[in-house]
Amino acid sequence: METMESAPKPRAQGQSPVWLAQRLIRFDTVNPPGDEAECVQWIRGVLDGAGIETRIVAADPRRPNLVARYPGRGLEPPLLLHAHVDVVPVEGQTWTRPPFAGEVVDGELWGRGAVDMKGQLAMMLSALLRMRARGDVPAGDIILAVVPDEETGSDVGSRFLVERHPELFAGVRYAIGEDGGAELGLGRHARLHPIVVAEKRTCWVRLTVRGPGGHASRVAPDTGTVNRLRRVLESISGGGLGIERTPVVDRMLEELAGALPGGVGARIEAFRRNPADPGVLDGLDGTTVRYLRSLVQHTVSATVLHGGTGTNVHPTEIVLELDGRVLPGGFTTEEFLTLLRRQVGADLDLELFVEGEISPPPRLDAFYDRLAAVLRSRDPEGIPLPVVTTASTDARLFSSRLGIQCFGWMPLRHGPDVVYRDRLHCPDERIGVEALEFGAECFHALLSGGP
Repeated sequence: METMESAPKPRAQGQSPVWLAQRLIRFDTVNPPGDEAECVQWIRGVLDGAGIETRIVAADPRRPNLVARYPGRGLEPPLLLHAHVDVVPVEGQTWTRPPFAGEVVDGELWGRGAVDMKGQLAMMLSALLRMRARGDVPAGDIILAVVPDEETGSDVGSRFLVERHPELFAGVRYAIGEDGGAELGLGRHARLHPIVVAEKRTCWVRLTVRGPGGHASRVAPDTGTVNRLRRVLESISGGGLGIERTPVVDRMLEELAGALPGGVGARIEAFRRNPADPGVLDGLDGTTVRYLRSLVQHTVSATVLHGGTGTNVHPTEIVLELDGRVLPGGFTTEEFLTLLRRQVGADLDLELFVEGEISPPPRLDAFYDRLAAVLRSRDPEGIPLPVVTTASTDARLFSSRLGIQCFGWMPLRHGPDVVYRDRLHCPDERIGVEALEFGAECFHALLSGGP
């Protein structure tokens, strides 16, 4: 039975992650165009009202960045929390409930941004507000960066911050942001808590195919653009550019195999040892298999096609856009393009039009252990796991430009049938009320010096 509920009121309402997430969702910050100013100014009012220092810096006044600082005792370097308030569009999607109403129904908060990533921002805000109300003083300063524009490139958000205001992050060694949808979808086998330690890097390429034109009433020549395009698409139909084993993915797979029971763990271990075997992951769901296979190779996907002038004319030029993702570990753009040319044909024109930043190698050091310890203390049956995500987030900018070690950490506890990854950017995006409360508790424990 469906029930409408008001947000619960643990502690004070203003500290409740559910209440905070509701308010954030009710700001329409769809990007494009963004227009995040009203939402950011509301957050500033909440923090100012609690006596937490804030600063606004902006390349575009309609799309400001907020940087808040909660002073610590100076015993540790400052810790950065970063979160974006822009969300992806809802047009063309069929929603069961209004996407910007922030309704709580049957124990779940509905709305665009509930998972990506206003719900997580609410966890961070709740933890800071609770600390302030209790008079907690952390070991080091806590910096919260609330940014626009993550969904379309970060130019007026994190990129503007790291390029124009790096002084705001002086001394920061570690940062926590979103997990980029890194959930593995294996909840039926074990309750896993992903901690993102590395991301794949974006390399978007325009591939141009050329050939003779002519009247389309005649059979196209083998050298025609459509036939050449067909061969290109066939060459990349597997999705990858050859197996590449990396230390960070190897550790992830080793720990994942050990965390999963019986035959499932054995499949993951067999995949770790021989990722080229096409049948080694048989029995796992297709989404999980595709994700795991994306972690052992640079991937390339055909996404956009331009070409043709008329139905009765053989095109002389077709442009294909490819979404390339490069594994972490120092692989260069030139290496990626060389592999791509080898696969699609050396005589084709390739133009790199988006190039992601190369981040420093991940370090699974004492701070990673601290994140894992907080999760174990709040969920003894859960299993923290280092994870590589195939997507990229604002972490790439803080790590590549400022040398900050970034982690994607969205602590959630939910039932085995809930896969939050499948709600990202989708209609009926929603998050459990208990999951929000769990995440806020984990953030509070971390920032207070826990577990």
